[in-house]
Amino acid sequence: MTLPAIVVLISGRGSNLRAIVEAAPPCRIAAVISNRPDAPGLDYAREKGIRTAVIDHTGFTSRDTFDQALRAAIDAHSPALVVLAGFMRILSDAFVGHYAGRLINIHPSLLPAYPGLHTHRRALADGVRLHGCTVHFVTSTLDSGPIIAQAAVPVQPDDTEDSLSARILVQEHRLYPQAVRWFVQGRLVIAQGRVCVDRSVDRSVDPSVDRSIDAGVGAAVDGVAAVGAVGAANWPGTVALVNPPLDVPPD
Repeated sequence: MTLPAIVVLISGRGSNLRAIVEAAPPCRIAAVISNRPDAPGLDYAREKGIRTAVIDHTGFTSRDTFDQALRAAIDAHSPALVVLAGFMRILSDAFVGHYAGRLINIHPSLLPAYPGLHTHRRALADGVRLHGCTVHFVTSTLDSGPIIAQAAVPVQPDDTEDSLSARILVQEHRLYPQAVRWFVQGRLVIAQGRVCVDRSVDRSVDPSVDRSIDAGVGAAVDGVAAVGAVGAANWPGTVALVNPPLDVPPD
């Protein structure tokens, strides 16, 4: 069976790239592309035998010409999915539209709260009790696409930006590979602006389906389901795992 290809875009160390590689979802990472030639994540990809490319944004006179070059580099691999893993560039509407429905991102907040930068600093300043991360489809509006899944952690009284960031990063490394797995298994469905997980996959036929999350999901409330005791045991350090509903609504 030919595995679906994905392309991962990075700008830095590539810790979420590493998490996806180690989780081994049923796909093939066709390439890792960075806008920074010194991104440490490129070295990791090469060590794993993954093709790499650099499209250095500083060599382009406009965002559109950069996006065109990036798009050409991605399309050379015909990916089913493009994964933004710490890719620190704002992409043009044309670029996002070209990959509509197959471009995902992970953001370090519980969207729609705290889009943009400095999410941990802003959360601490506001005194929130829960903070977390969100995997979502990318649209032309920054950090506003349909939510695939979220994980939340408690904010401790003595938290700093660094300590809070470190705990959330652990959850990112669990959440992002699961979202990639759902996508390449064809289980994600966008219905009425919300993402649902199709549970019609026969687990007896496809053992690659990760049941650790599904097992702890309770009843959906307003399109959101929260992890129960079983799921929480599989995700230590997580107060709540917020998933799409597991039933795909009828057309």
